[in-house]
Amino acid sequence: MPIDAAKAVAAEPRSAEIAWDHKDIQLYHLGLGAGVPATDPDELRYTLESRLHVLPSFATVAGAGMGMMGGLSAPGIEVNLAAVLHGGQTITLHRPIPVKGSATATSKVAAVYDKGKAAVLVLRSEVADAEGPLWTSDAQIFVRGEGGFGGDRGPSARVPAPDGEPDRTVERPVREDQALLYRLSGDWNPLHADPEFAKLAGFERPILHGLCTYGMTLKAVVDTMLDGDVSRVRGYSTRFTGVVFPGETLRIRMWRTEGRVQATVTAVERDDAPVLADTVVEHA
Repeated sequence: MPIDAAKAVAAEPRSAEIAWDHKDIQLYHLGLGAGVPATDPDELRYTLESRLHVLPSFATVAGAGMGMMGGLSAPGIEVNLAAVLHGGQTITLHRPIPVKGSATATSKVAAVYDKGKAAVLVLRSEVADAEGPLWTSDAQIFVRGEGGFGGDRGPSARVPAPDGEPDRTVERPVREDQALLYRLSGDWNPLHADPEFAKLAGFERPILHGLCTYGMTLKAVVDTMLDGDVSRVRGYSTRFTGVVFPGETLRIRMWRTEGRVQATVTAVERDDAPVLADTVVEHA
């Protein structure tokens, strides 16, 4: 069987050294659409090295996302990448990410769940520097056709729908070239750049990276609900429910509750087609 759940979970964690500096941070922020207007003081926090802070979702690309790729090549895991879908993403922040840093990233398959027609891998990456833990990242990966092995179905990731009208609704345009810029942060999948490859995968044209939408959403929440203060973010989770095409517009609806902001994200031009659901930002 391509997935040996017991072997995968029992495998020794893999470690790698990662490093980043202001150029990596600025490139990531630009890939999310930061810097418009270019001279806006609020945007300069994302683009100008003398004022730079780090959006916590940078954790998903630090070290070029070695946690995800390392997990898919772990012992007991042998899958067809064409059957792989990124189902969800969670980040827990232990402290703010520095603008320049080096750290050790330790990755493992934390769990394998049986959803019947698919298996779900939970790929966990724990990152720490000389001062201690920085962040923990969990990627939930669906592998179509690999379920039915009699394993645990796992917990439900569904979040109860918020009550009432959203406290804030914002729209964020996705530039035509945004996927081309975002992929320079380390996700070189041709699905996001090559029209012929996208057609082979069943899409009319290249699609935006799900983690780009993930980052754009967190930026919108920080800018509109957390006074632009990235250090307030304690955790961020979402479930991917649909694709985004470059050139479309994201509609981000936000509800504030005690210690958290809940959000939904839809594609405006496709009659508010769902893109992200069960999206929660935990904050101080």
